[in-house]
Amino acid sequence: MDKKYYPTIGLEIHAELKTSTKMFCSCENDPDEEKPNINICPICMAHPGALPVINKKAVENVIKVGLALGGKIADFTEFDRKNYFYPDIPKGFQISQYKYPIVSGGHLADFDITRVHLEEDTANNKHDRGDFSLVDFNRSGLPLMELVTEPRTFENSEEASKGASSFAKELQLILWYLGVSEANMEKGEMRVEANISVSPDKSKFGTKVEVKNLNSFKSVEKAIKFELDRMAKLLEEEKGGEIVQETRGWDEAKQKTFSQRKKESSHDYRYFPEPDLPKMYLHEAFDLEKIKKEMPELPQEKRERYKKDFGIKDEDIESYINDPELGKYFENVSSILSSEKDKIVLASNFITNDLIGLGKAVNEFLREELLAETVGMVFNGELSSRAAKDIILVADGFEKGKKIREYALEHNMLQKNDEGEIKKIAEKIISENPEAVASYKGGKENALMSLVGKVIKESKGSANPQVVIKILKEELK
Repeated sequence: MDKKYYPTIGLEIHAELKTSTKMFCSCENDPDEEKPNINICPICMAHPGALPVINKKAVENVIKVGLALGGKIADFTEFDRKNYFYPDIPKGFQISQYKYPIVSGGHLADFDITRVHLEEDTANNKHDRGDFSLVDFNRSGLPLMELVTEPRTFENSEEASKGASSFAKELQLILWYLGVSEANMEKGEMRVEANISVSPDKSKFGTKVEVKNLNSFKSVEKAIKFELDRMAKLLEEEKGGEIVQETRGWDEAKQKTFSQRKKESSHDYRYFPEPDLPKMYLHEAFDLEKIKKEMPELPQEKRERYKKDFGIKDEDIESYINDPELGKYFENVSSILSSEKDKIVLASNFITNDLIGLGKAVNEFLREELLAETVGMVFNGELSSRAAKDIILVADGFEKGKKIREYALEHNMLQKNDEGEIKKIAEKIISENPEAVASYKGGKENALMSLVGKVIKESKGSANPQVVIKILKEELK
C-alpha cells in the first residue's frame, strides 16, 4: 500500500464462554458435540411461550474479562433484542446488549476498548450438501462475549496487520488464564472481525469495510493487508474509484476478500429492551472486590515477574506464557534451584532448547528435581553440556530415587578435571596434528578449537573444555 494512506483498524471479537449450560436455557454447552441438533430445547428453538432465564456464570465471566482489561463494570445493565432474519436465528431476533453493556472502556495491547457485552450465539449453517443447506442448532444460544475496540490509526499496513493480530493473541491468552473460554479459533470458539479503512489524512477516517470469517491469527494479518491494498488501489484509480461501506468475507483458499452484503447500521437492527428478561444491577448481584482478589496472575503480570525474578530471555518467557503447564514446570525447577539466577537461566535454556524439542507433553519430561540436579552439575563443571543433553534424553525413564550423578558414574559421563590426565591426552593430540599447531602459532585462533575438539573426543567427551583450553595454551606457548 502507498505510504501516503494511513490505515485505521477497529476489531470486534466474539468468544464462546465456558459454562455448563447455554445462555438462556438449561441445554448443555458442548462445543464438541458432533451429532446435529442434540443440545436443543423449546427455549433455544424459539417455541411459542418458552421464556429465557439468564445464565449468571456467563455474566460473571464477562465481568472477569472486564476487570482484566481495566474496564468499568456497569452497575445497571440489560439485554436487548437485535432484530434480523437469517436461518441461524430461529426467533427472528438475537438477544444481545446495545445501550448498556456489562463492560465499558479498558485497554489491551495498544488498543483502547469500547465495550464488552454478552449475547447468545447463532446456529451453525451447513453449506456442504450441494444445492441445499442445513442448520445445526447445537450452537444456538451458547453464551457469546463480544469485545469491540476503538479504531486505531497506524503508520502502514504491516504495523496495522501485526497490531491487530497481537491484540487477538493477547486477548486469547487472557481468556485462557481466566478460564472463561477455550477460545479455539479453529473450532470457531473465537472469531475475529476487522473494521478497516484508509485515508490520506491521518486525522480523518475513510469509508469503513468490515471483514468477517477470520479464524486464525495468520488470516487476520493476511486479510487486513489484502484489504488495505485493495482500498489503496481503488483510491488511486484514474477515474477515482469508490470504497463502498460493506461486509466482506475472507476466502482462505484464494487469499482474498469478497463482498458479502451491504453493511448494516445499528438502526437497521431495531434494538429495543428484551421484555422477557429482568434488568440487572451487577454491583448488588456480584461481589466485585472478591472476584478481583480471586483473579489469577495475568499474562502481562507474569511477563514482568519472570523478567524481574529470573532474568530469562523474552523468547523463553513467551514460551512459558503461551503454555502455562510448561511455565509451571519451569517455576518448579526454579524453586528447587533456590532462585539462583545463573542456574535458572541455564535451566531455562535446557527447557526451551532441548526438552521442548523432544516433542513430548510436559508431564512426560524428566522430573523437575532431576533437571535441577543436571543443571547444578553442569554449573559446577561436573557434566559437560553435551553429556547433560544426552542424559536429558533418557532421564524421563528413571525410576523414582535414581539420581543423575548415579547415571553419569555408571556411564562414565562425569567431566574430568584432572589436569595431569588431560595433559597426557593434549600432548598426544599436539604430536598428531602438526598442521593445526602451526596454524595456531601462525595466529589462527580457530585452529585451537580444532585441537580442543580432538582432545575432548579422545577423552570420550569427559574432559572439561575450559581445562583443555588452559592446558593447550600452556603447551603451545
